[in-house]
Amino acid sequence: MIYAETPLTGPMREAVRRSWGHPAGGPAERLFGGEESAAYRLGDVVVRVSPAWRGEAETEWCHAVAAHAAARMPEAVAPLRARDGATVVRVDGRPLSLWPHVEGEWPDEDDPGMRTLAAGVLARLHRALASYRPPPRPAASFAATGMDGKPPEDVPGLADPALDRWLAAFHGRGTARQVVHGDYYSANTLARGGRLVAVLDWDECFVAAPEYEVAAAALEWTDAPAGTQEQRRRFVADYHRAGGTAGPMDDETVAQLIRHRLRREAAYFELARRRGVQHDEDDLAYHEERNAAFFKLRP
Repeated sequence: MIYAETPLTGPMREAVRRSWGHPAGGPAERLFGGEESAAYRLGDVVVRVSPAWRGEAETEWCHAVAAHAAARMPEAVAPLRARDGATVVRVDGRPLSLWPHVEGEWPDEDDPGMRTLAAGVLARLHRALASYRPPPRPAASFAATGMDGKPPEDVPGLADPALDRWLAAFHGRGTARQVVHGDYYSANTLARGGRLVAVLDWDECFVAAPEYEVAAAALEWTDAPAGTQEQRRRFVADYHRAGGTAGPMDDETVAQLIRHRLRREAAYFELARRRGVQHDEDDLAYHEERNAAFFKLRP
């Protein structure tokens, strides 16, 4: 997996001192992970350096979602506000934000008990966000492309008119929509002491049918590349048992929404390549596995 190598510069440290009033001296620990953003621990806070192409308005929108969730559930981690009330400043051409540090490690998504906990946290997250009515997202979410059934043009190798028709019909049912996290998988959470203690990285949150996120999470929290149908069913059942806001989901609904996510992942892979990302052999193998799952899951 290729992770961002963006350094924490002197001007960035100065921005932390000036904008947040937080001491920024001493060693900076580069936290593991981050395909787009690099995160550095400075004592009890984390400095997150986002890619240059991400805009401040979009970032603030996503941060407001995190703040809304954090006010309603302890696992949601929200950014710290600077002295002027903002949660992001641009330094060296990149958006910079400051977050409280949470002790923990990536959970084991292959552990059935942890998957059950993950489904329950997602259910509570959806309940926490169900009442939130933000203004339109300043920049469209990458995951939203094609969700209305309009054939996406950025991934011709995964063209599927039958999937497009299904998505159009699903979209046309008027299914309730709300803000969702958008990228709820193990690397965007932390575990400690056998429980999930943090939900991180809100950059992909957007308004969608919560069923989409449940299906995507059922994919991500099962054995790679797509788990078994029984694992996916159990995740959905655990989510509903915990009181999530998504409606009933049969196997076809889960499979088709997963396939939408897989197709958007493939499109993002190609976008990253055009931006100059050099994928390693593991990345390429994972990409091929996910593309194969797209076809394997076809109802």
